Amino acid sequence: MLDLALSAAAQRQPLRILCLGAHCDDIDIGCGGALLALTRNYKVASVAWVAVASTPERERELRKSASRFLRAAQERQVIAWTFRDAFFPAQFHDIKESFETLKEFKPDVVFTHQRSEWHQDHRLVNELTWNTFRSHLILEYEIPKYEGGLTTPNVYVPLTAADVERKIKILLDSYPSQRRKAWFTADTFRALARLRGVESGGPTGWAEGFHVSKLLMR
Repeated sequence: MLDLALSAAAQRQPLRILCLGAHCDDIDIGCGGALLALTRNYKVASVAWVAVASTPERERELRKSASRFLRAAQERQVIAWTFRDAFFPAQFHDIKESFETLKEFKPDVVFTHQRSEWHQDHRLVNELTWNTFRSHLILEYEIPKYEGGLTTPNVYVPLTAADVERKIKILLDSYPSQRRKAWFTADTFRALARLRGVESGGPTGWAEGFHVSKLLMR
């Protein structure tokens, strides 16, 4: 498989990364490993981590998790909005207004939900990501869940075994409110990373998968 790296300019200039998630644990699950790898292999000037729906309890969990995932970033900004979980389509106008404020961040890379997601909140976050950021590298991550809907990614970020285990530990330590969910287990997260590692053909055998709709290769 052909390897593509971020540009030489990105290797010289510190990256600005924007992470968008409908719920407080989505970013951690979808691209937590990639964030560990990026902050290890590149200079990352700033990461903005945005959860659209939160409660005081979930926000505390989110901030605990983000601080551990982003420890190597030079600067981090964690934003927890309080839109109603599972009702995003009915709140479209207000969420759209909030997304407009994110343009000031000027990211190099944007992580967001997958376009074909079956969860209505996830789909809306993807739609507004593409409405708001039209000239950016957008990596759409995947979330394992009861509704299913996982499809084969077209981009993979290789992880080390240590990345995978660190991601799992942060998730399980930081989100006690989610442990009652049958799928929120170490086995789920480890299995998906192993499967994507096999598909990618990478040297480590572990990876996170992403969907990229547009990519300018120069």
